[in-house]
Amino acid sequence: MRHNKSGRRLGRTTSHRIAMFRNMVTSFLNHERIVTTDAKAKELRPIAEKLITLGKQGDLHSVRQAASYIRDKQTVTKLFSVIAPRYKERAGGYTRIVKLGIRQGDTAEMSVIELVEEQIQQKSAKKTEKKKVAVQVEKQDAAEAPASAAEVTGESAEQIAQENKGSETAEG
Repeated sequence: MRHNKSGRRLGRTTSHRIAMFRNMVTSFLNHERIVTTDAKAKELRPIAEKLITLGKQGDLHSVRQAASYIRDKQTVTKLFSVIAPRYKERAGGYTRIVKLGIRQGDTAEMSVIELVEEQIQQKSAKKTEKKKVAVQVEKQDAAEAPASAAEVTGESAEQIAQENKGSETAEG
């Protein structure tokens, strides 16, 4: 049984798998988009997201941790100066996996893993602005609206009451 054994082995030894993911994450951060098999993309995603989170922290310890995994100074510099500031407002989910179909040679499922490009906007700010506008509109409508049906028709409250009594007696 494989209880509590996470990760895919991908038919490689541990050292080969670690080296492969180091190369893949370096290429991914350089090009911001790579085409690979679906299983490799799913295994690469948490590694890349953790490195981007390190880049967002931006301190010396984070730089050293990222450099110990990436081992390419230009890529580490790009991570901390270009990629991480792009996602400073985003709480996670920096990557996207898009399935492409099957590879013709060996029918492996292929995917594109890429960095998410759109800027996240604070939804709470928009909602509060909409609520404020809606409350202001309601207050204006309430201030402009007449207080009773009598004001709408121009009749006095006594005339409306007499008409209601007359219609009740006619029906009953």
